[in-house]
Formats: sequence, C-alpha cells, structure tokens
Amino acid sequence: METRRKLLVRNKRIATGLMIGAALLFVVARLQKGHGVWEWVAAFAEAAMVGALADWFAVVALFRHPLGLPIPHTAIIKNKKEAIAGNLATFIRDKFLASDTLLAKLRAYNPAEHLAAYLMAQQHATDLSKGITRLLADSLDFIDDERVQQWLRAALGNRIEGFDLSGTVGAMLEALRNDNRHQAVLDDLLNRCAIWLSSEEAQAKLATTIEEMAVKEYPLLMVFMPNKDQFARGAGEKIVTRINAYIQQVNADPSHELRHRFDTAVTGFIARLKSDPELRSKVEKIKQEVLHNQAITDYARTIGNDLKSWLHRDLQQPDSRLQQKITAAVAGVGTTLVNNPDLKDSLNEYLEKLVLRYGDTLRTAVAGHISGTVQAWDSADYSNEIELSIGSDLQFIRMNGTLVGGVIGLLLHALALLLA
Repeated sequence: METRRKLLVRNKRIATGLMIGAALLFVVARLQKGHGVWEWVAAFAEAAMVGALADWFAVVALFRHPLGLPIPHTAIIKNKKEAIAGNLATFIRDKFLASDTLLAKLRAYNPAEHLAAYLMAQQHATDLSKGITRLLADSLDFIDDERVQQWLRAALGNRIEGFDLSGTVGAMLEALRNDNRHQAVLDDLLNRCAIWLSSEEAQAKLATTIEEMAVKEYPLLMVFMPNKDQFARGAGEKIVTRINAYIQQVNADPSHELRHRFDTAVTGFIARLKSDPELRSKVEKIKQEVLHNQAITDYARTIGNDLKSWLHRDLQQPDSRLQQKITAAVAGVGTTLVNNPDLKDSLNEYLEKLVLRYGDTLRTAVAGHISGTVQAWDSADYSNEIELSIGSDLQFIRMNGTLVGGVIGLLLHALALLLA
C-alpha cells in the first residue's frame, strides 16, 4: 500500500506541476503582448492550462469535492458507493459467473484430464498426502479435547439408545431373504463346515471326543477293545464322510428338506424380530447391557486411544506408512483416470451437473457477499482504497490533458490564422 501511495503522490505532483507550468507559461506569453512566436506559445499555454484544469476537476470529482465545494455530481465514488457495489456484484454475477460462461470454461479446461495429470506427478501426490496427513493429525488433536470427547460420547450414546436393533436386524435378514439369497449363506456355511471337518485338526478332535465318550459310556467294552485309537479315528472318518455326503446332497438339491426348514426358521425369526414383544425385549436388553457395560466401554476407549497414539506416532515419522499409503492411493486415482476415458468423461459430466445445479445459488451468494462487503466499508476508506488502486493512472489523464490541450490550442490558433 505504501508503494502505491508514493507512486500516486509522485504522479499527482507531476500532473500539478505541468498545470502550474502551463499557467506560468501563459502569463509570460501574455506579458510579451503576443508578438511573434509568443503568440503561438500563448495559444499553446492557454489551451494546455484549460485542459489541465478540466482534467484536474474531472479526476478530483471522482473521489472528493474539488476545493471542498459541494458541487453537484462530485465525490461520485463516495456518494454512489451502494450503487457501485450493487452494479459490480450484478456484473460479476451475470458476466463472470453465468452458467453458460462457467460451463464453457469448464469444458475448455477439461478438469478430469488436468486432475489425472496432477495426481500422476509424484511430487503432487506427495504434497497432497502431506496435506491430508496434517489434516488427520489436527483432527486427532481436536478429538482429544475432553469437551469434544464428552459431546461424542453423549451423541453416540443417544444414537445407540434410539437405535431399533430388532427392527434393523429384521430388515437386514428380510433383504437377505429376497431372491433366496439366504440360501447362499446356508451353502457357504455348509461348505465351510465340510472343509473344516475334512481337516486333520477337526478329525483329531472328533476322534478324541469319540474315544472319551466311548470310555465314559462303555467302560468295560473299551477295556477289552484293542487299538482304541484306530477305532476312534475310523469312527471319526466315517462320521465325517456321512456328514460331507449329506452336505453334498443338500447342495445338489434346491428343494431339500433342510432348505425348507432353514427358510421357515429365517422367516419366523424375521417375523418375531418385528412383532414379538418378548424377543424384541431380549434384544433390547442385550443392547443395553453392551451399551452400559463398563468393561466394553473401557475396551473400546483403549482401542481408540491406541489407534490415535499409533496414528500420532506414524504421522510424525518422515517415512510415515500412512502417508505412503495415501500417496500411493492418490497416484492410483491419477493412473485410473489416465487409463479410463469413460471415467474422465463421467467426472466432467458430473462437474457440469454440479455447475448447473448449484450455479445460480453460488452466483447469488457471491453477488450478495460482494455487495454487502463493499457497502459495509467506510465511505472514506473505500474511496481512498480505489484512489490508491487507480488514482496513479488517472494522473496520466491530467498529464495527457495538459499536453494534448496545448497541441489542440496550437491547431486552433493555426486555423484561426488561416481563416483570418
């Protein structure tokens, strides 16, 4: 600001000096009685002085009353502040932020292409990941505030208190049951069971269980039983074979009786979750026990604190693993955009839709902000700020007016001599 002020003062002095110089030259020329060349000098000086005075008046009248006189239509910028603010806001709204203008600029810029190129650059991806990690670190510090912790606990507790667990589980199961997708869950459970039973660990446990049961139920028989281990393993293998054969039978038959029973059980359980007061009460009781269980609360808090501590430590490291992951993810997004023209087209089309959807709201908000901000400025400060911005250039109008006026004076004098 100080530099602009110095430049304005310097140019004002030059322009005023030219005006005073023209006036002095006019006086000197008139004192010479207009003889010879002084006649031309007088014509030049007179017109230059008139031009300088006229331009001085015009420039000064923009910002203040000339010589402090309340002449009408002067101090225009100060007195017309509200009109200028409104017109400026309207101009920016209708010309710079018009939907057609924004869409044309958006299409010409091709933001998806530029975004892909930006994210592909390693340095840009690194800088962006650093910004994200700083934001995460600051967010963790914010969450650590006890007041925020209290609010989060209260908000989460209220949410869970009002959460209809029975109805939600019922709705999830009903959605799962649509198109018999729950049967796929049954198939997966049976297959996992078959895989587990075929493992050596399961068969060893089954053999041990059979042997212990036989010893308990038939102690005398087992005393005289040779190769008890082999007997238990053989029995276990036969049980596994029969179970796996049954599972294969169920998998191969879409109308198997087990499927009907499973479907009936799921349907009945969904209905009970929605309408059985006793079951709903039990589910609600379980929810409340979990919610108010101090051990679970402490455990969850411990996990949260451990996670925050790890994040803090990692984010403070120059080779932060989280930052490396974010950098890789950012670069991956760039690579995906580069290799997928359809995705870039989709992103550009989505941005255009955003402009169309929110453009009018944005334009109105920006125009209101500009108008309100300008109107809120102090009139004197507002006028001074504009004068500092353009006043230096306006002084050249005064300088040019002085010189051009003088040249016009010479031309008019020459024309007068020709006509005489």
